[in-house]
Amino acid sequence: MLLGAAAVLAAVAGPPAPPAHAAPAPPVATPRLAPVGTLPRVDQVREEQWQLEELRARTAWRTSTGRGVVVAVIDSGVDGTHPDLAGQVLPGLDLVTPDGSDGPDPVGHGTTVAGLIAGRADDDRGVVGLAPDARILPVRVLDDENRYDDAMIVAKGVRWAVDNGARVINLSLGGGGDSPALAAALDYAFARDVVVVACTGNLATSNSPKVWYPAREPGVLAVAGLDRNSQNLWSGSITGHETVLTAPATALYGARTNGGYWRVQGTSFAAPLVAATAALVRSRYPQLSAGDVVNRLITTARDLGPTGRDDRFGFGLVDPVAALTTDVPSVGRNPLDDNDSPGVVGFGPAPGAGRDTRAAAAGQGGDPFGYNPNQQARWSARPAGQTDDSAPERLWTGLALFVALVTGAALMVRRFRQSRR
Repeated sequence: MLLGAAAVLAAVAGPPAPPAHAAPAPPVATPRLAPVGTLPRVDQVREEQWQLEELRARTAWRTSTGRGVVVAVIDSGVDGTHPDLAGQVLPGLDLVTPDGSDGPDPVGHGTTVAGLIAGRADDDRGVVGLAPDARILPVRVLDDENRYDDAMIVAKGVRWAVDNGARVINLSLGGGGDSPALAAALDYAFARDVVVVACTGNLATSNSPKVWYPAREPGVLAVAGLDRNSQNLWSGSITGHETVLTAPATALYGARTNGGYWRVQGTSFAAPLVAATAALVRSRYPQLSAGDVVNRLITTARDLGPTGRDDRFGFGLVDPVAALTTDVPSVGRNPLDDNDSPGVVGFGPAPGAGRDTRAAAAGQGGDPFGYNPNQQARWSARPAGQTDDSAPERLWTGLALFVALVTGAALMVRRFRQSRR
């Protein structure tokens, strides 16, 4: 099972009912509705877009706004009727309910991701994306509980997005185990000159501290999350030697299904800021290969922590202005891709606990202004196709029983022979 990487606190501007993953279910940690008196004004939502200042968005927009680039959001769907996304969303694909009976995005997670990438900048209200003139190609792979059961669904979504014009793919989901089908789909994207971005994962929805898959597939831009107003890693972000870049991940206001807004946190929301930066670069340099786009992002990142790439921050904070304006020689290949067969990497144990083995989106609830390492996630998850962890236990139990039977039989034969003497 794979999971996505969001932590969401609903601070709703408007009347939409909370999605399934926001329903209170104590003692499980879930998003909580903010008190009515604290509901933000729509213009406050714009004022709270601190990530735009941190990433110097207005300076970047002098060079590129992402026009002409299609970014696939492979997620819970996207509500293209949201005021901040109207006209930005292309016809997409629903791999969960092909008849569309669940609506465009019953969860809201994908709508938030899309808004961070391409929210409209034609007024001073609501959410604006880092690449406001890019277009969103929505691919729904997560059900109304923000989960999915089969990584093949995500693999199909990746291939469909590639075949339908995506030049950048955002995967704000993942898990502890691998999927050969998804690995092959990612290679399909690389071979067709597509930049792939994925989140590294959230500690609260994982039993393993290892970077999630597909973020750790070679060639993918794996994005960890930073705290607000600091250069510190968000305490809820998974990171490791596969981490490539970091981006803001906390206290972000996001567009929500049915025209609302909520405050969110998680590496799910750091990844789209990197995907949006890739869109800015692809728009500014349309002839640049995907490998050169990746190289430009990592060589122009704002170094954090120890000099050079490190296991906490990767190459550092993504820097849209530097990526757009720095003279970076062409490398002609993706420097993150080891060119081995897809999926040939080491994987740790699957995230999640308990008996539920379904896959989930990374929507873990909690306080958006802090992180409680003891809180329990609503969703546990295992990679699709992973063997049952109890299988080895059954094997050893069977062997022990066999040995006991053989030993008992030998003792009976011995006693029988002694009685005949």
